[in-house]
Amino acid sequence: MTTVEPYDIIAFNTARESENKMHDDTVAQKFGFAGGLVPGVDVYAYMTRAPLLQFGEEFLQRGVMSARFLKPVYDGEKTTVASELEDGHLRLSAVSRGDLCATGEAFLGSAPTPKLTDYEAVDLVAERSPADEETLKVGRLLGIAPVTITAESLAAYLGDIRETETIYASQGLCHPGFYTRLFNWALKNNVVLGPWIHVSSATDHFAAARVGDTLSVRARVADNYDRKGHRFVDLDGIVVANGERVIARVHHSAIYRPRQLVAA
Repeated sequence: MTTVEPYDIIAFNTARESENKMHDDTVAQKFGFAGGLVPGVDVYAYMTRAPLLQFGEEFLQRGVMSARFLKPVYDGEKTTVASELEDGHLRLSAVSRGDLCATGEAFLGSAPTPKLTDYEAVDLVAERSPADEETLKVGRLLGIAPVTITAESLAAYLGDIRETETIYASQGLCHPGFYTRLFNWALKNNVVLGPWIHVSSATDHFAAARVGDTLSVRARVADNYDRKGHRFVDLDGIVVANGERVIARVHHSAIYRPRQLVAA
């Protein structure tokens, strides 16, 4: 295998108009940032190109990838993703404005596919309550409104994340970054959040989703805790295609109540 050369992406803030005002320039600046944050799930997507190039389509079938977001990436800024292969593990980094913004790791896994019956399915809530220690208590189950992948929605997503690899569109393959976006939905569409920050994700892939598949999420709150004044929530769950096939398992962490809000 040949180590992937570093590549550049001009970051794009896909969430400028979202409910999460941490992506809005004015609000983000009040938290000490230079502007609205490019979503972590999109930075994660930028980083997936390296393991795809390194391991090929097999990465979409059984790849394992994790990423942690250390500093913001901003709209319109060049982001350089670099990787280094060591003992079959690809060490990843994303640098923007001279700052190390994210680190990660990817490799080809061999874990068995989780059993569908080990994860309970629930519907998206009809009415959201404010996020707190009770509404995001450990063990709470979270779902999403199922989403069907179409050629049009796939093309729009690939454009959003500035993906240039042609395998997704040519073969109708779902991009692995989309699974982390689904877990963002599992969080934000079940509780009312103020400004919040996605801090890390880890994904085990077991099959590739394709155009025509309808995806759902079976997630649970794995932890809810305080760290340095921030309130964190950890989600654990699976992405399911057509109600019957496990596509991926995702661990997803976010600061749902930044310490600045507590202090205010």
